[in-house]
Amino acid sequence: MNTKIIFTEKCLNYGSWHIEGPQRVKKAYDILKQRGYQFIEPQPANEEDLLKVHDAEYIWNLKKGLVEDPDTPAYDNIYEYARLSAGGALIAAKTGGFSLMRPPGHHAGKSGFALGVYTRGFCYLNNVAIAVRALGKRTLILDIDGHHGNGTQEIFQGDSQVTYVSLHNYPQYPGTGVKSERNSLNFPLPRDCGEKVFLETLDKALGMVDMKEVEVVAVSAGFDTHQGDLASLGLTEQSYFEIGKKIAALKKHTFFVLEGGYRGEKNGNDVDQFLRGFEGKS
Repeated sequence: MNTKIIFTEKCLNYGSWHIEGPQRVKKAYDILKQRGYQFIEPQPANEEDLLKVHDAEYIWNLKKGLVEDPDTPAYDNIYEYARLSAGGALIAAKTGGFSLMRPPGHHAGKSGFALGVYTRGFCYLNNVAIAVRALGKRTLILDIDGHHGNGTQEIFQGDSQVTYVSLHNYPQYPGTGVKSERNSLNFPLPRDCGEKVFLETLDKALGMVDMKEVEVVAVSAGFDTHQGDLASLGLTEQSYFEIGKKIAALKKHTFFVLEGGYRGEKNGNDVDQFLRGFEGKS
């Protein structure tokens, strides 16, 4: 496979009890390694890159561990783990790779909480936003996680350089993304709607974007839409293969940042099929 995976085992060293725990990424890594993928070790993002997206006060609080909310704990050294995950997204953006890192990011807004939602949904820094801002190019952010990326929408709302497109389960946490607003195109879908509805909606969404104005596609790649997962839209491994094909057809520099997906081994198979679809390999 040509797409490199950005990963370090350092991202497994926190949060063993949580649903957003190391097992979901470790099992995916094991599968991708067995299947011959090549890996790149990330470096932590610089604070300068973080401050292009997040408020200085929020970064200070994150450093001090003053970030606790009901589903986003203040783990020891969480600032360093979050910087490392953001660094994975930065490398993915430069190389056209897939950042298989945790913590995820798309619920984290400028000051942590976003769009009136008072939890951060396992997210500390908005990895994909940090990578997009660092590139500084006209970008389509395609969010296929089962939850709406309220943080990403807040950060880029009204930004003429960025179009944000989200297909997500509704009603479902965080309860945002009910309608489209300006440069944010939102497509709420019912639970377990299935592959046909999802792919038809994806075609509709992409058809609304002027791709002549897009230089880069950044994918918030969540796999919690897999049938039976936390935000199931009834998708399967074959569904992700088809989604990958549709993204490849855009013919743009593309990179991928892991968001959700909580079923361990299934994550690895889903990522593999997604990238095989993207690369046109059976």
